[in-house]
Amino acid sequence: MAQVRVTVDGVNYADDVEPRTLLVHYLRETLGKTGTLVGCDTSNCGACTVHLNGQSVKSCSVLAVQADGAEVTTIEGVARDGQLHPVQQAFHEHHALQCGYCTPGMIMQAIDLLGDNPDPDEREVREGIEGNLCRCTGYQNIVRAVQGAAQKMKPGAHAETPATASVAGGGN
Repeated sequence: MAQVRVTVDGVNYADDVEPRTLLVHYLRETLGKTGTLVGCDTSNCGACTVHLNGQSVKSCSVLAVQADGAEVTTIEGVARDGQLHPVQQAFHEHHALQCGYCTPGMIMQAIDLLGDNPDPDEREVREGIEGNLCRCTGYQNIVRAVQGAAQKMKPGAHAETPATASVAGGGN
């Protein structure tokens, strides 16, 4: 066993884990962060995307021990004070999901993309989310949602009050 100390969604944790435990399994099974989904276990689909020290990673490709001392943000941690993150709200407003399985990872990747490129064009959005697969939507509404969120997140933009305080894509 190895000890892992991490901050997940603003809460500090210290746990003993098997050295080969994947971060996705630690988050889901030990911490109960079930919004981080297990899709393919091969790092191809992106359903398990989280932020590790502010950068998106596929948590099925990271060992829990590699996250020791790190800050992890999951889909459950992006809403603030009962308000959806602008990307979550945009996914809702633009109907950017169907089954919802890819949604948590897609949102986490989109947040990272907008942190690097706050005003992406369609090609840049498609390239920025290309490591996250959606088998339902055809991506058009996902692209619209990311670009809509970018507009709302611009300095001086007036963000609308979200209609719901639930976290889009959490809890499967």
